[in-house]
Formats: sequence, structure tokens, C-alpha cells
Amino acid sequence: MIERLLPAEVSCVETVTDPPGADLFPEEEAVIARAVGKRRREFTTARWCARQALGRIGIAPVPVLPGERGAPQWPAGIVGSITHCAGYRAAVVAHQEKVQSLGIDAEPHEALPDGVLDAVSLPDERTHLTELSAADPARHWDRILFSCKETVYKTWYPITGEWLGFEDARLRLDPGGTFTAEPLKPGADRTGSPLTSFAGRWLVENSLIITAIAHL
Repeated sequence: MIERLLPAEVSCVETVTDPPGADLFPEEEAVIARAVGKRRREFTTARWCARQALGRIGIAPVPVLPGERGAPQWPAGIVGSITHCAGYRAAVVAHQEKVQSLGIDAEPHEALPDGVLDAVSLPDERTHLTELSAADPARHWDRILFSCKETVYKTWYPITGEWLGFEDARLRLDPGGTFTAEPLKPGADRTGSPLTSFAGRWLVENSLIITAIAHL
């Protein structure tokens, strides 16, 4: 599914099961030494996806450790993103010379818990969601917005090294499967140009929401 949201320069691997025999490097084992079974399975399969994706662009298997704020640490010259939720794991990578940053997120296609929407959205975004829901009530637009915001942060942070809160980006969802995001705090991309917008894509399929950004 996720490869439909990203350009050909991006290597994508996803799975809906935890493959038997997926192994971790000792450094990765140390990260989850005290993790419960669910967390261990998510972490292990996500790293399996990451190494499969790296292999497709000629990068040998390496540990993919969480760095500051949990962002995956990729080999030099590589950008990427990892996501997992119940029944889905994925990783995407690309050469930095082709893509400046990547962000992906997966969520169950269900409504956000009570009270969460107000905490993660701006007033005008909530008005926008009301309009979208009136036109297409079968979609959980609140969770789609949440997933898109997660993807924006995952794209922003590797470039800037700075936190971006839910209130720090204004999003607009298009029913056709795209979205735009306007950061509300200053930042610059890897070329030094101001980061004034991100363009992403989303889909709902198999009871999942998948969102992605490739910032070229």
C-alpha cells in the first residue's frame, strides 16, 4: 500500500505479519531488553522492514537505533522513516541526494479517543473536519488528520532537529487522498531554504490509515 504514496526514488517495505526468524543486532536488543512481547514484536519487525528496504538501495544490514526523541538513526547519506500499529509495520528509505526527508505513519481507521482531537488540532482544522465529515461520514477524518500530523513531524524533525508540536502545523486534507501542511514556526531545509510547506498523501485501506511525505 505505502509504495503508492511515495515516489519511485523511495524504497518501501511493509508487512501485516511478524516474519519468523527476524533478528536484531545486539545494540538493538539492548534497547528493548525489558520490553513486553507486543513492543518487542513491533520493534523487531520494523527493523526487519528497515533492513529489507535498505538492501533494495544497496545498503548492507546495520543496526537501526532510536536516537533523540526516538527518531531512527540511519546510515550516512540515507533518510528514512518507520511506523507500526496493530497489524501493520513499514519502513521507507532513500538516498539523501534524492530525497531530503521522509515521514510515514499508520493508524487504525477508527475515531480518536474522546478529548484527543482538541489536543492535536487547531480550531480551523476542526471546522475543516466537520465539513469533510458532512461530505463523507464513513471516514474517520479526525484520525486521518492525526496521522498526517505525525507524518509531518517525522519529516520535519530530521531536517531541523527541532520539536514540532501538533499546534505548530496547520493542515488541509483533500478528499482525493492528498494533504498540505504549513509549519507555524520557522525552519530551514537541508539547502537552507525556508520550510514553508509540506505536501503528502494518505489512503484508507484494509481498516488502516496510511500517510506519507517525501520532501524532495
